[in-house]
Amino acid sequence: MGKNIHTPEVEKLFEGITCLETVEECYAFFEDLCTVSELLSLGQRFEVANMLLGRCTYNEVAERTGASTATISRVNRCLNYGADGYELVIERLRQKEEKKQAEQEESKGLQ
Repeated sequence: MGKNIHTPEVEKLFEGITCLETVEECYAFFEDLCTVSELLSLGQRFEVANMLLGRCTYNEVAERTGASTATISRVNRCLNYGADGYELVIERLRQKEEKKQAEQEESKGLQ
């Protein structure tokens, strides 16, 4: 069985992350917290998840992201058997984008 990530230190980290209010604040915090390679790897895995949820093939994902098949398989395993974290965030981002587009269309209609 894997390591338990439910520790006081990780909880404090996550509570701190929920305090961030802007993308710029996220950049500042994560640039201090992670190496450039770690951040790029996290971003790549997130994009792999997004593409897999969008029904892209492994080959399409590999070509567009540069991710290895091992990384793609690992992300796919999380999508199928994980804690549904990728789906949660990707769905919320989709809803946020839809809301933004609707507000822009509404704003155009008022002009």
